[in-house]
Amino acid sequence: MSKTHRRLLVTSALPYANGQIHIGHLVEYIQTDIWVRFQRMRGHEVHYVGADDTHGTPIMLRAEKEGLSPKELIAKVWKEHKRDFDNFLISFDNYYTTDSPENEQLSQSIYLKLRDAGLIEMRSIEQAYDPVKEMFLPDRFIKGECPKCGAKDQYGDSCEKCGATYSPTDLKNPFSVVSGATPIKKVSDHYFFKLSDPRCETFLREWTQIKTPLQPEARNKMKEWVGQPGDSKLGDWDISRDAPYFGFQIPDAPGKYFYVWLDAPIGYYASFLNYCQTKGLNFEEWVTPNTTTEQYHFIGKDILYFHTLFWPATLHFAGYRTPSNVFAHGFLTVDGEKMSKSRGTLISANSVIETGFNPEWFRYYFATKLNDSMEDLDLNLQDFVARVNSDLLGKYINIASRSAGFLVKRFDGMVSDEAMSNPLLTTITSSSEKIAQLYESREYAKALRLIMELADQVNAFVDENKPWEIAKDSQREAELQKVCSVTLEAFRLLTLYLKPVLPAVAAGVEDFLSIPPMGWNDVKTTLSSTNPIKPYKHLMTRVEAPQIEALLAANL
Repeated sequence: MSKTHRRLLVTSALPYANGQIHIGHLVEYIQTDIWVRFQRMRGHEVHYVGADDTHGTPIMLRAEKEGLSPKELIAKVWKEHKRDFDNFLISFDNYYTTDSPENEQLSQSIYLKLRDAGLIEMRSIEQAYDPVKEMFLPDRFIKGECPKCGAKDQYGDSCEKCGATYSPTDLKNPFSVVSGATPIKKVSDHYFFKLSDPRCETFLREWTQIKTPLQPEARNKMKEWVGQPGDSKLGDWDISRDAPYFGFQIPDAPGKYFYVWLDAPIGYYASFLNYCQTKGLNFEEWVTPNTTTEQYHFIGKDILYFHTLFWPATLHFAGYRTPSNVFAHGFLTVDGEKMSKSRGTLISANSVIETGFNPEWFRYYFATKLNDSMEDLDLNLQDFVARVNSDLLGKYINIASRSAGFLVKRFDGMVSDEAMSNPLLTTITSSSEKIAQLYESREYAKALRLIMELADQVNAFVDENKPWEIAKDSQREAELQKVCSVTLEAFRLLTLYLKPVLPAVAAGVEDFLSIPPMGWNDVKTTLSSTNPIKPYKHLMTRVEAPQIEALLAANL
């Protein structure tokens, strides 16, 4: 255990219950899971919770199209999402839904606290209305011709051809995506969170620029919004939607519902509250302003605005603690291009499993690309094959296969205790804190480079000592046992360092070496002659080029 025991609540962004999980999503969950597993290995108290984001117009319309109720649809999608996360070894302590009694209770309670603080205001606004479906239309459910360049079939908020942004009322020849009817303008009362209130501006300026160690890119982006006093770009936030809408009703406002982005982040707390109730934890102890616990959110950079402006302000003015930090990552491209259904590169998580891929290949490859910045990362499929085969099979797994057989056949699986003081092992153990610092700061690519450099040193040790040659001389049995023992202990240490990334492989190694599950502090222990190892079994197979072709074909 590290010197300071920490208590951490960790979340990943909530996937929307209107589609399947794809590998672009998995970048975030793998990034979070590696960090969570590392913190657990350090001996900290960590609770990792998530949920499906289940409310909104798209859910309501998809359910109607499929002949299901919204609740039936989200229950079906939840099972699919949970299956995918389990397959990729994402170690949620609780995976829940935002359509829960806990979330309704918390959302309404938070709203009433904001209202009592004078931060909610009702205003009449004019919106696009579908006269056939008798519903107000979100921007993305209106299409027409771009008012700037004339491109047809563009959404109501931005043009994908020229990049212009505009209001839905600016579209030429607009039509409803839902019914095809021409929208009409209609006035409705909406509820706004007054983010432009001087109290909110002052708080967010301090929280984003001084109090919270946001990533530099995130801090600079938020600085554009919060500005200086009198220079803020913060507008009030429309937090209501009109019936028909799938969501929670706003207290004292018949026919009005919370906008999905109001109750979705509150879903983090709802999932944790549900978990606390089942585990006997004190929820209030974690969420009050004066708590010593830590709270971290891992998100994509596209939702940074919601998590570093709306969410902290919602929490603060409702009397809750604010996040310790928000970690944003970039987007995933495939072979340098945006993921595409037509090219087969919009790869679903389930197709990876169904085409026989080892999910830990992806966990490792994404980790070699991830750092603490918001820069995009690329899945180069040729590089994927080469790196997995070279690093994991050629450098790492190969170490065990080169030494274990001799120990089992010649020495009944027993290592040499004298070998544990070898300088190579000292070199590897002395890297533990550096690797730990890199995991802590989410610099996974640097951590794995260092681990693979150590693996190179181990392989060089094997090549120099040539145990296969020593084994030919019956007078050198003690030397053979020592060389193989050093090699296998080095393999154990490398496995310990890789365990946050490769938890299934690590479990296999722990079984093979007859040792209990390793924590980070086990860098200070060694294999022992009192604990014989088991016969070596293959821990991982190679990626073959035809598998890539099958994966792409499965996603066309």
